[in-house]
Amino acid sequence: MTSTQQIPSVEDVRAALKDVHDPEIRKPITELGMVKDVAVGSDGVVSVAVYLTVAGCPLKDTITKDTKAAVGKLPGVREVRVELDVMSDEQRTELRKQLRGDAAEPVIPFAQPGSMTRVYCVASGKGGVGKSSVTVNLAVAMAQRGLSVGVVDADIYGHSVPRMLGAREKPTKVEQMIMPPQAHGVKVISIGMFTPGNTPVVWRGPMLHRALQQFLADVFWGDLDILLLDLPPGTGDIAISVAQLIPNAEILVVTTPQQAAAEVAERAGAIAMQTRQRVAGVIENMSWLETPSGERMEIFGSGGGRTVADSLSKSVGSEVPLLGQVPLDPRLREQGDAGTPLVLAEPEAPASEVLRDVAKKLSVRARGLAGKMLNLSPSGR
Repeated sequence: MTSTQQIPSVEDVRAALKDVHDPEIRKPITELGMVKDVAVGSDGVVSVAVYLTVAGCPLKDTITKDTKAAVGKLPGVREVRVELDVMSDEQRTELRKQLRGDAAEPVIPFAQPGSMTRVYCVASGKGGVGKSSVTVNLAVAMAQRGLSVGVVDADIYGHSVPRMLGAREKPTKVEQMIMPPQAHGVKVISIGMFTPGNTPVVWRGPMLHRALQQFLADVFWGDLDILLLDLPPGTGDIAISVAQLIPNAEILVVTTPQQAAAEVAERAGAIAMQTRQRVAGVIENMSWLETPSGERMEIFGSGGGRTVADSLSKSVGSEVPLLGQVPLDPRLREQGDAGTPLVLAEPEAPASEVLRDVAKKLSVRARGLAGKMLNLSPSGR
């Protein structure tokens, strides 16, 4: 008769559970007070009771699977049973205080003096230039570089980011916090996640401002390296609200090569002069179409991106770089419709290579203070 195999202790199981992260908060369930109880039977059956943040948690299956996998690796474990419960109101309040502090009113973390998150507002003078396609591909390319990335679909009337990013889950509300869904390693929030079907949003300025404020303050983003905001075209209410809510946000101007689009794009970039925001650069989209023979067809003309960059450089008094010229590629649209950005689906495509290069340029200073206004005064000594 063989000796009984050693079974793990409760402490061993709790240590293993440190590797189980809440999929929305991205922190160990042990840190979040989500482990209700652990029991280890002499027969090697381990029972783990886990608190869910809300009753209808959309990712409860993921938590169950990850818990079984983490505990199942321990020597002597024959079976793992997971029992799910739901946090009380008091427990959710404690969780909110742990994550967001005890402030009565939610604050915008990206507007605080100590914030190390780099915020980019992707702007365009007119619609149809591929601004949202550029945004989602940059976000995924940055996430591929190991950065923590969030996207706010601030194009309230023309929201399209969730589809293009493949984000099909709905946000989860925990106390006053909104947990954003994730897709391809990117956290995302959009007004489209709160409206039924394809219902249009018919709002005026003050309501738009409040919605954007909630996206920035009420959503639990965690410790982001980069936040991208996909702005509506033009220089309207949202662009002004962003400047008020996140003064240190930088502007990325997207244009197409034709001069008419460039002139309009200049106006979108020039708003930074009035709001005192930094223009991080210009991205020219749909620059050319490469034929099967290798010839470049400049369907929309040429030079628009360089024109915008040069004009804005003169206006702001410092260099505004042309960050990249993205070739016209039908797959960019096709993969957006499919919810798998081109940089993931076709990494070798010329458009993907340009977008990854732009993402690299924008990522290298991701956690620095360059370009930020510092409230310094002489020491007087």
